[in-house]
Amino acid sequence: MHSQALPGFRDFFPDETTLRNRIFTVWRDVAARYGFEEYDGPPLEPLELYTQKSGEEIVSQLYAFEDKGGRAVALRPEMTPTLARMVAQRARALKKPIRWFTMPQLFRYERQQRGRLREHFQLNMDLIGEAGPLADAELIAAAVDVVRAFGLTAADFRVRISDRRVAQALLAAHGLTGPQIVAAYAQIDKLDRDPPEDLVQNLMRTASLEEHAAARVLAVGDIRSIDALRAAVSDASIDPDTVSPLLECIEALASMGLADYVAIDMSVVRGLAYYTGIVFELFDARRTMRAICGGGRYDGLLEALGGIDLPATGFGMGDVVLGELVRERGQASEVTGAVDLFLVAVTSEDVPAVLGLAHELRDAGRRVEYALKAQSVAKQLKLASARAASQAVLIGPDERARREALVRDLATGEERRMALSRLVESPSRPADR
Repeated sequence: MHSQALPGFRDFFPDETTLRNRIFTVWRDVAARYGFEEYDGPPLEPLELYTQKSGEEIVSQLYAFEDKGGRAVALRPEMTPTLARMVAQRARALKKPIRWFTMPQLFRYERQQRGRLREHFQLNMDLIGEAGPLADAELIAAAVDVVRAFGLTAADFRVRISDRRVAQALLAAHGLTGPQIVAAYAQIDKLDRDPPEDLVQNLMRTASLEEHAAARVLAVGDIRSIDALRAAVSDASIDPDTVSPLLECIEALASMGLADYVAIDMSVVRGLAYYTGIVFELFDARRTMRAICGGGRYDGLLEALGGIDLPATGFGMGDVVLGELVRERGQASEVTGAVDLFLVAVTSEDVPAVLGLAHELRDAGRRVEYALKAQSVAKQLKLASARAASQAVLIGPDERARREALVRDLATGEERRMALSRLVESPSRPADR
């Protein structure tokens, strides 16, 4: 018998499940506030769905196998191919823009490291059918508001925004062609992780550039402000309209009051080839973790995968890094499985009254617990504290005779008597009334 979960997989004990459920609740609440509808798909898909998008080399990173029907299948590593298939099925009937979100568990067979496991849950939000920069701003704002919902501020995290169209224009101005631009993206994407001299050497090898030319290309990724971006665009004689969508997106976020969270960073190019426009990542301000979230515009991908030509933008936010950040900043809930009321039977004759009251309270939506065997009042109160109950409700012979209870606030020790009918009808905790 194995004593631990498989490498890269997690057991969720009650305290960890509490945080996971809190993350799920925030994800759903923010998505709903932005008018997004929830969808889902099967966790097992045809392997071809992923090789069609990423090539045969993706198979080594998947949990792929042949099922009992002889079909090549894989546990889903991402949701975009499923999304493309589902949108294509109902594209004509769906009102545009389409606002969909999902929270799947995803699986990838890859090397474990901090913030990356072989399974994780992920919030995907996608806005389909709108090509303008307000759609990009809408998605970025939603991602920011998810993290803000955990009590984190601009002192805790930042959004780094770029635009692949601008980056491509700047690289083309340096004389790079298609394959060289792809090679440049791969190195620029590593600017904050690897030594610059290593990246220069890599670019010299992969893009066939001289050392000084490779250094100039990497300098594109060092553009970190609007003024620097405008200067670079002007110096390269690039059409100013190329940078307009990025600037409009940033202005829209400022109008929403989110300017403090946003920074231009041309080193953000996102490694995946299908991104076509604005791209972004959320990072903790100390940069001690992997990206909290990443995404961008992927016009053309839905046509390639599902045969439906619609512009699209979206992001994915995993629960692993987000959970680490919430814990590190002290925003994780310390209450696990807390109950509202713990009912205490003073004598054995009081147990039937406790059972009846417990059921009435549960019918009213209250979280209630009581001892499941005869115990002293002291032991019952000790169990109430262990369960993190807000109040203990003591019922003895006198209380039964008067149809009332003695309610003790377990945080302050304050006691008060309350009619049972009022206790059941109260929409809030007794001590709050």
